[in-house]
Amino acid sequence: MLLHIVARGRIGRSPEADLVDRYLKRIVWPTRISELPDTGGKIPLVGEQTKRILLDEKGETLSSTAFAHKLERWRDDGVREARFMIGAADGFDDAARDEADLLFSFGRATWPHLLARAMLAEQLFRATSILANHPYHREG
Repeated sequence: MLLHIVARGRIGRSPEADLVDRYLKRIVWPTRISELPDTGGKIPLVGEQTKRILLDEKGETLSSTAFAHKLERWRDDGVREARFMIGAADGFDDAARDEADLLFSFGRATWPHLLARAMLAEQLFRATSILANHPYHREG
């Protein structure tokens, strides 16, 4: 299953970009990043068997293990792509939220877009590590 991050805004060369790269390189599943301008731009086409996950302050907070098991279920059910959307500064409108398969939140705090991208990359690495029984994740 492809883990695809679609993010508004350009990360450029930055410490956050280094973190994103570091974690995505560790993931053995296929990954992809698509960057869009803050407004407009062409969103990559959504193929069949794609789950759309919006990072949203109104979303569900999941433990790392619960997040891993959600990815596992989708993978085992034949989902081809898990598309993680990071919106612009004002987030997503109600229509986009309604179309999402999951609203996912990193908690009630507001996070900068670049840091949210790095946090998502780390959680994707952590989730795939959990599913591979890798010792990276320690719980308890």
